[in-house]
Amino acid sequence: MEDRIVTYGGQAVLEGVMMRGQKAFAIAMRAPDGSIAIHTEKLAEVYRSGITKVPFLRGVILLWDALGLGMRALTISANTQTGEDEKLEGPALYLTLGLSLAFGIGLFFLLPAGIGGWAEHLLAQTTSALWAGNLIEGVLRLLFLIGYIWGISFMPDVKRVFMYHGAEHKTINAFEAGAELTPEVVTNYPIEHPRCGTAFLLTLVLLSILVFTALGPMSIWLRLVTRILFIPILAGVAVEYIRWTANHLDSPFVQFIIKPNLALQRLTTRTPDLDMLAVAIESFKSMRKAEQEM
Repeated sequence: MEDRIVTYGGQAVLEGVMMRGQKAFAIAMRAPDGSIAIHTEKLAEVYRSGITKVPFLRGVILLWDALGLGMRALTISANTQTGEDEKLEGPALYLTLGLSLAFGIGLFFLLPAGIGGWAEHLLAQTTSALWAGNLIEGVLRLLFLIGYIWGISFMPDVKRVFMYHGAEHKTINAFEAGAELTPEVVTNYPIEHPRCGTAFLLTLVLLSILVFTALGPMSIWLRLVTRILFIPILAGVAVEYIRWTANHLDSPFVQFIIKPNLALQRLTTRTPDLDMLAVAIESFKSMRKAEQEM
């Protein structure tokens, strides 16, 4: 069961699902004619290198590569829907990824930090509770994350992506339970999963609240710089936390502390229909087949 817990992951894409194993990934997508199109590919060598055995460092490096892989999966899925064949790789891929990260860092880290610094400046004139500025920043970061996810969930295309996200979770949960992978069986499994990227995001934000509050008052520029520099450190810790909880799900304590992560997934998942489950299952089976052939 250990390899099942730490190996398999996935991501919802436009009208499809990507499943990732140790050596390969597969994307299953609904083509415009209603058939299921499959794309399989070998994973980068970094997934099999010694880095995967180095705690904290592995989280940052694999997370960066996983972000790039997710962008490529979204592009492949979009091309399948439109019939176009535009490749997103090399400089174009990393430019797109860099711009996306810059937007995320600006919205969820720098903007709350700036507001927190402004609040800290006001508090310095009226009270000695300077630490409250960092706490305000952390609370705003959490509210921005939840509000952003809630806001985009009303977009029709995002709703369908969230349904495929639910299909991905149900499929992996069914596999880890040793169940038969058919839509009728998989639909009965939970829509939440402890290794979800949503769980990572919430863990990252909660860690940032604790760490940045403990750093205490500082100038606005130092505040902004520390928020950027601490992101890879916090990300590495968050990845290790997710791995640890995923490997100790039998513990009542772990079941309790992951409740917030599972609760937030209710915003990023929707109940899929049987056709969506069929796509997720096909993606998982294709990934497994590709790994067995390598």
